[in-house]
Amino acid sequence: MSHDWISAELGAFLDAEFSPDLSLVEWRRRLVSAGWAAPAWPAAYFGRDFSQAEALVVSQIFAERRIVGAAQVGPRRLAAETILAHGTPEQKQRYLPKILTGEHAWCQLFSEPGSGSDLAGASTRADRKTDHWLINGQKVWNTSAHHADFGILVARSNWDLPKHQGLSYFLIDMRQPGVEVRPLKQMNGHASFNEVFLTDARVPLDDLVGDEGQGWAVATTTLSIERQGFARGRSQGAPAAASAGRVYEELARELEIDNEPYTWYPQREGRPDLILQRAQETGAIENDAVRQEIAKLFCLTEAARISAGQVSAHQKSGGQGMLPAGSIGKLGASVIARKAAHVHTMISGASAMLSGPHSAVDGIIAETLISVPAISIAGGTDEIQRNIIAERVLGMPKEQRMDTGPFRDIPRNGH
Repeated sequence: MSHDWISAELGAFLDAEFSPDLSLVEWRRRLVSAGWAAPAWPAAYFGRDFSQAEALVVSQIFAERRIVGAAQVGPRRLAAETILAHGTPEQKQRYLPKILTGEHAWCQLFSEPGSGSDLAGASTRADRKTDHWLINGQKVWNTSAHHADFGILVARSNWDLPKHQGLSYFLIDMRQPGVEVRPLKQMNGHASFNEVFLTDARVPLDDLVGDEGQGWAVATTTLSIERQGFARGRSQGAPAAASAGRVYEELARELEIDNEPYTWYPQREGRPDLILQRAQETGAIENDAVRQEIAKLFCLTEAARISAGQVSAHQKSGGQGMLPAGSIGKLGASVIARKAAHVHTMISGASAMLSGPHSAVDGIIAETLISVPAISIAGGTDEIQRNIIAERVLGMPKEQRMDTGPFRDIPRNGH
């Protein structure tokens, strides 16, 4: 479809339906009903079957007219895209609309204290009963779990199969009595993450995503989407949030809640945007060694930008292969963040350790240095990404495994 057709069709809809005096949910319900909330989704499931390029035109029109779109912040996209790819028609009808309207917040329940980045080593139990699954175990590093309504959960439903084959993927109600969420305090002062304890929590049988034992295949879709987010970086809001009217006021409150766990994420990415300014302000730009490291950093960031653009163009043209692309982008983001932290240290010296109003950039540099290590861990460690790239992109032989056979016989947690 042409840009002009999309612009005319969407413009007519916005002129007829949008009012800043609507409630946020009511406006988004209109978007969902008309297929404009997620136009790249199938028409059967609240979209318009648009290509990624056509959907980008829609986003640009929303931005130009400063009009609120669908809810996006937080793990909502991970849940929505996974349900869209693997969910049953009933699951899509039941969950997708309220993800788009923002009525439901979501979290991701993958990592565990005893398995780290080895998602396939999950030992949270999922025992099938007559009319439900009974869930028992512990999850960790769960962003936004403290205000989530639902979670995407990987748990072990069969202990007699090899570890990748015994997992299942569930949609779980986070508001039930069997779910306890405890915040985790980080060394940078934030508490974005949580640990979640599941004690006889229940999942209806029809909230299994995919078939029993297909949890690993479904989870790789979620992980691929998540890792691509590291390459793109984060947007902390929408220009429409600054406008007047009920819908914008409610959007501002939503963004305040949803973005709160992510306020330190720009620091996690190393803040390369501050490098040149800091080098000029401190005079470090006159140092040959510092200039050389700045040049290396800018080469890395430009290469990552070009690579991300190639991946985006490939996907817009209908190409596949999301998983390796996500790992390459995620690993690139980690390398850039560490290089940026190194350059910040060269520029600021010992003062980089100071925080508070009289420190470098009001403490942002100090926060950056203690936040950057997180990007090499979150979403799968650098080592995991290198394995994926080596095996699935370069076709190298897989490492010898010591964890084959029935999962119940595999030593774990030091035993």
